[in-house]
Amino acid sequence: MGAFHPQVVHFAVALLVVGVGFRLVSLLGRPAWIGPAAAALLLGGTLATFAAVKSGDDAHGPVERIPGVRSVVVEHEEWAHQTRNVFGAVALLELIALALRKSPKAKLAHVAVAVVGLFGVYSLYRTGEHGGELVYAYAGGPGIRSGDPQDVGRLLLAGLYHQAQLDRKAGKAAEAAQLIDEAARRFGSSPEVQLLQIESRLVDRKDAAGALQALTALQVPAGSAPLQTRAAMLKADALLADGRRDDAIATLQQLSQQFPASTRIKQRLEQLTRPGGQ
Repeated sequence: MGAFHPQVVHFAVALLVVGVGFRLVSLLGRPAWIGPAAAALLLGGTLATFAAVKSGDDAHGPVERIPGVRSVVVEHEEWAHQTRNVFGAVALLELIALALRKSPKAKLAHVAVAVVGLFGVYSLYRTGEHGGELVYAYAGGPGIRSGDPQDVGRLLLAGLYHQAQLDRKAGKAAEAAQLIDEAARRFGSSPEVQLLQIESRLVDRKDAAGALQALTALQVPAGSAPLQTRAAMLKADALLADGRRDDAIATLQQLSQQFPASTRIKQRLEQLTRPGGQ
């Protein structure tokens, strides 16, 4: 069930949060339908927590083997188990309230559901917080959930790209260029990666002539307006860096005629045509 963990978790969160909210409103005594709706949501959501814990346990094996991530996985699991147990108590209280529905004590059971449910929502929040940290801060899921090698490749490409951006921002141009070259070595058939390497040649290696030569050899897929625009604007930047300002302006003017609605192209053209513009 590990591959279905994200879907199951979102069902549990939606059902339980709305269910606790409905139970709180039901304490006011109206509308009449909200009490039964709260019971249905909470019982369904509790079942979903059991499925979420089971699917999470099934998924954690490959994740916790990522270096440095085991402690985060354990913390996420501990909160998940606590959430399941708390809402198990909520479900039991709901069933007690259902058994006492003709008794005045049913209201007390519903109050108990609301109180325990609020604690459950907090526990649910902490579980989601640690789960989000696991996924977004440690990549504990992207690329490996499905077991598809192409997904892992996309994860690697994203990592190389983002680390290169960080290195570039930190002034480590050579390191950034090496990472982009590795991306091109592995995924060089992609026109987007080819453009990324050409951009790196221009920005990181300061090789305007080499960038222009690579752009001349680049084959941009027909009908791909974003890639055509990116390649042309990169060419304009390379021409400008090569000291060919008039050619850069002419390239952008031709691009503006091809895509007249593009404000980005117009802004770049205005920058270059202003006196002293770069």
